[in-house]
Amino acid sequence: MPSITSQYLDRYRRLTADDGADALLPVTGAQRRFVLVRALDPSGRPDLVPMFFAFPYGTVDLARLRAAARRLAARHTALRSRPTVVRGAPVLRVGDPDVPVTRPAAAPGERPADTLRRALASWDPQGPPLRLFLVRDDAARTEDVLAVVLDHAVCDGRSLARIVEELGAAYAEDVTDGAADAEETAAELAAYRHAVLGQLAAEERADTSDAAAYWAHRLRAVRTRAPSPRPDRTPAGALPTGAAEARLPAHQDGVPFPALLDACRSAARALHGPGHTVPLGYPWGGRPADAEPVVGCFLNTVVFPADTGREQPDPEATADAWWDDLDRADTPFDAVVTAVRATGSGWTGGLDGLLTVDDDSRRPVLGLAGVEGREVHVDGRAVRAPFAVSVTQGADIRLRMVWDRAVHDDDTAHHAFDALTRALHPPRP
Repeated sequence: MPSITSQYLDRYRRLTADDGADALLPVTGAQRRFVLVRALDPSGRPDLVPMFFAFPYGTVDLARLRAAARRLAARHTALRSRPTVVRGAPVLRVGDPDVPVTRPAAAPGERPADTLRRALASWDPQGPPLRLFLVRDDAARTEDVLAVVLDHAVCDGRSLARIVEELGAAYAEDVTDGAADAEETAAELAAYRHAVLGQLAAEERADTSDAAAYWAHRLRAVRTRAPSPRPDRTPAGALPTGAAEARLPAHQDGVPFPALLDACRSAARALHGPGHTVPLGYPWGGRPADAEPVVGCFLNTVVFPADTGREQPDPEATADAWWDDLDRADTPFDAVVTAVRATGSGWTGGLDGLLTVDDDSRRPVLGLAGVEGREVHVDGRAVRAPFAVSVTQGADIRLRMVWDRAVHDDDTAHHAFDALTRALHPPRP
């Protein structure tokens, strides 16, 4: 039987046989997951990747920023394409660069963070995949907060630094119309198509019966354990999501990824109790070896079965299993879910938690005409999973966890964060 990737490629080729290959582009397995999750969401809500930067009050020129953002989108195929589903096939529809750069009006008494949360909550899923929001604190007159926000279906972590760097460079050029060279745009379109088709070829090679059997066995006990969201669980007047963060001493060579997985296992145990196997997702992968470093989404979501039955982790067993997982990490997420469900499992692909890891040296820093923005957090934004952990490794370890208050109460979530922290930095005897 043809693999899911093979079936997708056949459907895409039939779809574009008459329409022309430049109007609709294929998507990677990672993009396919985001597009389908959005299509199945009753509200059509996309997964958003926002970056927030604080600048001294009044230093950001809105017109200059608009031209720079348009130049950025004109250069990159993914940033001028809109994720959509055509006759059941997820694709990117290529269009002209269109980047809204707006100043959301603050409601009376509203702080900049409140204004930005409201702007992101009203995101139109049918609009452009890149949008910028500039909020000025006219009351305190101390700083502006600029949000650079992308649909996750058109970017991954590796793309963010390039997007920020090129936005700053275009702003420094003080371009007027934001147009890009036609030859440059055509070359990038060809490079993007080559990269995506190369990634799909890798996924097709990985989407085998052996891989399906491996994942079916590996995830056979997985069940989503988080209760259904109930708005009445959220305390009156509280933000939709809670957050906790900590800074821990850095390990000499960084925290090994299996240790981070075990720490998330400890958090899952605190959230759901012992005796369960809950699905934890993390991004992994990369572009094909011969592909240009195009902007796009190339990181697959790999599922780790977090067994909460063990109070004490077994680091060696976790590491061994994780290395085996990485040998099959190119298997597309939807193929993994299909393989598990074929065993009679009731798991539908939902994730109880997400883990992302960043290198501090690769964190994007936005500079606009010599003024460097300070990265800030805007808490309270909706999250796709019941809880999500982000780890930034550098001179120290920055640990952050957010949770959906309609799913987990604050006391339980803080207990889970404490378990997470202890697992990475156990107290001295």
